[in-house]
Amino acid sequence: MTRQLIIKLHLILAAFMAPAFILVAISGGLYLMGQKGNISSEPLSVPAGVMLDFKSPTLEADVKTFLSDQGQSAKFQYIKNRGNVIQTRPTSRAYYQFENKNGVMTAARKTPNFVAAAMELHKGHGPVAFKWYQKFVALALFFVVLSGFWLGLASKVLRRQSIMVSAAGLVVFLALVFL
Repeated sequence: MTRQLIIKLHLILAAFMAPAFILVAISGGLYLMGQKGNISSEPLSVPAGVMLDFKSPTLEADVKTFLSDQGQSAKFQYIKNRGNVIQTRPTSRAYYQFENKNGVMTAARKTPNFVAAAMELHKGHGPVAFKWYQKFVALALFFVVLSGFWLGLASKVLRRQSIMVSAAGLVVFLALVFL
C-alpha cells in the first residue's frame, strides 16, 4: 500500500466517520456534564390477570400480540430481557417497557427526547443497522488512528513530533486511568 493511498484512505474514512464522531462527542460531553436527557413515560393499561412470561421462547410474539391488543405499534427489532424487566429495542426512539413485580405486570410506552436518544445511540441501543454502522466506525477508527500514527512516524519532518505527542498522550491516559 503506497503512502498516497494510505493518506487518501485515512482522509476518506475520517470524513465519512465525522457524523459518528460528532454524535459521540456531543452525547458523551453532555452525559459527563450531567445532561442525560429525558424519557417520557406513558403507562399502558394492562388487563387484570394478564402476565407475560419473560422466559417464554415466544416472548417476542407475545409482546407483539399484547401491544396490538392495546392498539400500540408492535414494531421493534428485538427485546432486551433483564429478568423482571424487558424493553423493546431500539431505545433510541419510542419503545415499550414491561415489568413483572409481585405477580403484577406493568407496561409503559417510553419516548426519549433528542439528548436521551443520542445517549442510547452512543451506548449501542439503536437500530440493528446502526449497530453495524457503529462496528464499522470502530474498525475504521482503529485504521485511522494507526495510519495517522504510521504516517507521522514515516515522515522525517513529523517523526519527532509524532513520537513526543503520542508519548505525552499515553502518559496522560495512563496517569488518569490509574489515579
